[in-house]
Amino acid sequence: MLLGASLVGVLLFSKLVLKLPWTQVGFSLLFLYLGSGGWRFIRVFIKTIRRDIFGGLVLLKVKAKVRQCLRERRTVPILFASTVRRHPDKTALIFEGTDTHWTFRQLDEYSSSVANFLQARGLASGDVAAIFMENRNEFVGLWLGMAKLGVEAALINTNLRRDALLHCLTTSRARALVFGSEMASAICEIHASLDPSLTLFCSGSWEPNAVPTSTEHLDPLLKDAPKHLPSCPDKGFTDKLFYIYTSGTTGLPKAAIVVHSRYYRMAALVYYGFRMRPNDIVYDCLPLYHSAGNIVGIGQCLLHGMTVVIRKKFSASRFWDDCIKYKCTIVQYIGELCRYLLNQPPREAENQHQVRMALGNGLRQSIWTNFSSRFHIPQVAEFYGATEYCGCWSPTSPSLSSFGPMVGACGFNSRILSFVYPIRLVRVNEDTMELIRGPDGVCIPCQPGLPLGVRRGRDWSAKEGIQLTLLSGWYSKGDITVRRPQFWSPLCCHSVCDTRQITSLLQACFPIFFFPALPGTYKLQKTELRKEGFDPAIVKDPLFYLDAQKGRYVPLDQEAYSRIQAGEEKL
Repeated sequence: MLLGASLVGVLLFSKLVLKLPWTQVGFSLLFLYLGSGGWRFIRVFIKTIRRDIFGGLVLLKVKAKVRQCLRERRTVPILFASTVRRHPDKTALIFEGTDTHWTFRQLDEYSSSVANFLQARGLASGDVAAIFMENRNEFVGLWLGMAKLGVEAALINTNLRRDALLHCLTTSRARALVFGSEMASAICEIHASLDPSLTLFCSGSWEPNAVPTSTEHLDPLLKDAPKHLPSCPDKGFTDKLFYIYTSGTTGLPKAAIVVHSRYYRMAALVYYGFRMRPNDIVYDCLPLYHSAGNIVGIGQCLLHGMTVVIRKKFSASRFWDDCIKYKCTIVQYIGELCRYLLNQPPREAENQHQVRMALGNGLRQSIWTNFSSRFHIPQVAEFYGATEYCGCWSPTSPSLSSFGPMVGACGFNSRILSFVYPIRLVRVNEDTMELIRGPDGVCIPCQPGLPLGVRRGRDWSAKEGIQLTLLSGWYSKGDITVRRPQFWSPLCCHSVCDTRQITSLLQACFPIFFFPALPGTYKLQKTELRKEGFDPAIVKDPLFYLDAQKGRYVPLDQEAYSRIQAGEEKL
């Protein structure tokens, strides 16, 4: 960085003071670099200049559009209105479950009826309304209609039950709750604890005996509501749009605020960064209550006019059939979804689709090439981000996207102008997640290609080497940037118990992704458990796992362990 600053100084001095021609200035700088060991910089420059220019142009383009939206006080509904004007009769959303097609005009009218209906019921700008339903077109229309009125939607995770669900509804201070008929039983379980002033609406099939007594059927009410655009609320580009809740794996779910500008930046950086096209068709089987499905996926529809196919939930067996049926060109993935697809037996449909891009995060490097080659997907668009903060969406940070062809890469930082976006990866202690500092008290940055492992010494903790992303303002995300296998901890029974009863109790109180839970032990003990994993050949305690087909915990033997490790059986 010091050398770069020196060269800039020499450039300015040579041109402004000495007034040398550009040819002489260029040769002078080149010789200075070579004399200072700059051949490495030249090599890096040649290898990265094209990537950095493209990333810089994407960032500048999005920044310019953000400034325009800030200046003109645009919001997501206003941006969506311009999309509707461009192609009102183009298909906007397709729900795979019922093969329902909505044009942009139909989505606009539905969302406007939602805004007018809620306004007639007394909701106003700044109020909060909760949405608790599975994926479908109405989900998008509901929160978009609330945004037109200035009402902030709280998007509730459909896996939550009882205490966690009640916590989300209570902390959001929602005045109204719209739930899908498939979620009626979960609402009935907590109905007695809900605020009496909370207005309940049910969308979907209507069974009066299956919902709380005060619930109203929303669908016929929306049909009678006006479909014209309501008066625009006093909202700007930096005001709240909706709330997305974390999974609650470290406690009760926490609400992450998504403002209009963040929604736009997330969707736009992915759109321009990965060279998407307005005529692309996106296959979105991710939950709409999370940012990947609702912002990265649905955002391309609302902001850029792309068609999005919505599926209620991911199905490995139907994935490619859906892509062929709806002529999808982009598919979204997250986590282990790609591995589930690879574990499926080869089918003819794998070679008949038109998918040109797989977009998401969490694709492991070990299966990256196999996934791309087997399914003939030319571009894997891997990015890294989180709902809680937006620093990860800068194309010049190591946490947005791999614009290049590097297998396993999820982002980059400019090696030429690293001082433009000064982001660093530093070492932390794996057990305590505390920053590791050198003898001078300064955080120790990671070096490129640094391997993970144990290193012992006077100035180091017992184990170090995990790379933690620290963004602007020293925000600690807590994720490692080098992917490692995920381990499952054993559920040990220390007394005679009924596994069916345990299963029923856990399913009633917790989301399904809470199973199995780590025991409440010290962190060092958890570290040892992670090292052991859940191999019955190593762990001598009785091990159990939740069998999805039987719906209860069953003993984990070596055969079941092998099936899980091979990906033939899901947890």
